[in-house]
Amino acid sequence: MVEFAAVLPVLLLFTFAGIEFSRVNMIRNTAVNAAYEGARKGIVPGATASECKRAAMHLLDMIDVSGATAIVNPNTIQPDTEQVTVTVTVPITKSNAFIAPEFFFGKNITTSVTLPREVMF
Repeated sequence: MVEFAAVLPVLLLFTFAGIEFSRVNMIRNTAVNAAYEGARKGIVPGATASECKRAAMHLLDMIDVSGATAIVNPNTIQPDTEQVTVTVTVPITKSNAFIAPEFFFGKNITTSVTLPREVMF
């Protein structure tokens, strides 16, 4: 019983820490994928910045991330635009993670993807 009482808190600590860091890593990977999908949506001819934002936010909504933002540069995609950049920012908050906000208060996961536009012949 004494050994169990000594080991159980450490075992639970490692278990919940592993779950928490896995969640934050999943959010980070999804932010990267969301930025890529948003940029991918914007490189085709006829795309708009709002379509890029919707594509990026759709992936983040799938894993229930709140407070995320997607910024498309340029704001208006013209036929002569050479490249599209999508920047996704996800705050580390209580709604996105359980324990991590205590250690990373005020921090954000920010990722950006730039892709060249497809040329129409």
